[in-house]
Amino acid sequence: MPFVRIAPIWGAIMAVFGLMFWVPVGVSHLSQDGAGDVFFWPMSLSVGAGLTIIWVGRQVSRPPKELQGRDGILLVGLAWTVLPALAAVPLWLYFQQTSQPLSVSGAYFEAMSGLTTTGSTVLTDLDKLPMSINLWRCFLQWLGGMGILVLAVAILPMLGVGGSQMFRAEATGPMKDTKLTPRITETAKGLWTVYCMLSLLCVAAYWWGGMTFSDAWIHMFSTMSLGGLSSHDSSFAYFNSPLLEGICVVFMLMASCNFTLYFVAFKKRSPERIWGDMEWQGTMTMMLGFSGLVAALLVIKGTEPDVLRALRMALFNVISIASTTGYSTVDYTQWPIFAPVLMLLLSGLATSAGSTGAGIKMARLLILLKQSLREMKLLVHPKAVIPITSGGSVVDNATIFSVLAFMMFYGATIVALTMGLLLTDMPFDTSLSAVIASVNNMGPGLNEVGPAGNYASLSDIQLWICSLAMLLGRLEMLSFLVLFTRGYWRK
Repeated sequence: MPFVRIAPIWGAIMAVFGLMFWVPVGVSHLSQDGAGDVFFWPMSLSVGAGLTIIWVGRQVSRPPKELQGRDGILLVGLAWTVLPALAAVPLWLYFQQTSQPLSVSGAYFEAMSGLTTTGSTVLTDLDKLPMSINLWRCFLQWLGGMGILVLAVAILPMLGVGGSQMFRAEATGPMKDTKLTPRITETAKGLWTVYCMLSLLCVAAYWWGGMTFSDAWIHMFSTMSLGGLSSHDSSFAYFNSPLLEGICVVFMLMASCNFTLYFVAFKKRSPERIWGDMEWQGTMTMMLGFSGLVAALLVIKGTEPDVLRALRMALFNVISIASTTGYSTVDYTQWPIFAPVLMLLLSGLATSAGSTGAGIKMARLLILLKQSLREMKLLVHPKAVIPITSGGSVVDNATIFSVLAFMMFYGATIVALTMGLLLTDMPFDTSLSAVIASVNNMGPGLNEVGPAGNYASLSDIQLWICSLAMLLGRLEMLSFLVLFTRGYWRK
């Protein structure tokens, strides 16, 4: 059985995740918010279960030196279904002590939203929550941003196990086998180093821009992960600061691009590798170009007659949604309908592969565009040899086929889950926008789940459907759906 092979590794992941609960415990102690006790039970459960699984697993079989493809897929599937359940426990325990208890469905939805960096929430009165609870929600996003499994890949050699298969299953984008260093572990460490360095810069910038120390950390977690959860009900509008919005835009754009570019540029001492990358150019052009378009629309339609204010509102909110962050400074659903629908569509296209964003990714979009142009040219010149290139290298047919397969599953997932919400009598526009926002790990949709509301009004079954959409979007469908095929479990 695949689980027997991965048991010690899965136990290590659970134990490491359990140690993460010390962060909100420490914050609760420092802030004296009285909520620290709710983190001890899940921490003990995660660490205890993890160590037990390691011990039992080592008695049954020794960990393989290199994971097989099915091992990595199973580890990823377990992590992104079980870890949210553990992360939900302190939320459920805390709200059971209040006048508005949180259901199990709501707690799991909130934790899944955090770890998948979606940014949807079922909670209200965020300003009144204990600091440790707010920090835990946003800290989950930071862990999920680069992928806690990439961190796990970096520590697997301590167990005598290589992690390349798990890295490929966890990494997002069409070309997952690309390595930055000869050893996949060094790659994971390099990505996390870049991620942490940019995170520290973001904290310092927010603090310098006027945020409190706690707000700077909380919103750094949400910004660098492109998650968008906030400790304030009014989201980023709470600060009403053009300076802070500008800082946020810079770091959202940075987090929307391939982190491997930063790693390679630093290692090779050649920053031109960043802006010379076609995917980076596409991401920046799409986000900034459509921000300008929406700003012009707001001025022309009279929604925001002041040009500078229109540019400020459009730049922040369009980039926030297109990058799948989900912050808002205004209820953009009150803008001309073209704008919010465009922003919703951009959330699936604009971010780069290797970023903390989700959706189709710019790399796939460029491959699809080039493939379409090639097919048009072949209609005129049937015998022509027209290779598709990316980054100076020829894209093989296997990659093109995987992109086409992903697009089919992406569309089918949105249709199927939207129909599932329609069965619960949710209005069509709300259903479709909620599913797109969840699959793209973006957060706010339209109408009752838009920036002026949240997901608190959804029923349990609706929350589970949206949780499934977030999970499928984070794992890019195929890495999770293959677990339900007969061939996966066949010896």
